[in-house]
Amino acid sequence: MDNRAEVREFLTSRRAKITPEQAGLPSGSRRRVPGLRRGEVAALADVSVEYYAKLERGNLAGVSPAVLEAVARALQLDDAERAHLLNLAHAADGSDALTRPRRRTAQWKPHRSLQWVLDAVTAGPAFVRNGRMDLLAANALARAFYTDVYASAGNQANLARFQFLDPASRRFYPDWEQAADVAVSILRTEAGRNPHDKGLHDLVGELSTRSDAFRTRWGAHNVRHHGTGTKRFHHHTVGDLTLAYEGLEMAAAPGLTLTVYTAEPGSASEEGLRLLASWAATQNTASPAEQGAD
Repeated sequence: MDNRAEVREFLTSRRAKITPEQAGLPSGSRRRVPGLRRGEVAALADVSVEYYAKLERGNLAGVSPAVLEAVARALQLDDAERAHLLNLAHAADGSDALTRPRRRTAQWKPHRSLQWVLDAVTAGPAFVRNGRMDLLAANALARAFYTDVYASAGNQANLARFQFLDPASRRFYPDWEQAADVAVSILRTEAGRNPHDKGLHDLVGELSTRSDAFRTRWGAHNVRHHGTGTKRFHHHTVGDLTLAYEGLEMAAAPGLTLTVYTAEPGSASEEGLRLLASWAATQNTASPAEQGAD
């Protein structure tokens, strides 16, 4: 994932999404594309056409924060897109080296205290994942919740592989298209935040080769902050579940996220989680990665 190509494709894709009407400009009658022209973005950002063309060719090295902010405003970037642009700029000039997650030479395992925290959550699935969407640690209810993910060795306990390569995901996610969009936006956001992650490069290459649905979405360059919301699931044992989630960045392990799913009190989904907990108690749901965690 070359940074210059990433910058070029991101800026081009964002420019194509903004119509002249949205930018407060006349549309004209000789426009060949629905989005803005480079000159229009340059005018909105108060930079020269030549300078903006340089940026859109992928050269963000040394660009000032003020110019990046002006381009973000001109392209009407949301918070996640703006952060992605800043990450791309930091990677371009090497300033991401100070904030880049430290390379882990061995497979990460949760400390006993973290596993205790996860196990203390008994009303809903709780788990830790990285930006590649690997499931790294989980409580018993999360292991039961994601039993389809763990069931296939080919998934490698990775939610993105499950989403795009495992047919079981079509049943697990009733809103499969939406879930697929979210999965790719998480990976695309991580690619901007941590462009030197070889594991992520390999995962994207694998999914791009094996899944048309992934490849199309990856080319859209959509990013997002994935901190809170509601999702629908269909578990093979307890049926339909509508769950709220909260994702918390882990201060002790930058780049990792602790996510907890909960159900509305008194709802059918809350009863479904109780049934799932009862079912989990009868299963051996400890994952090999979590056995013997230190």
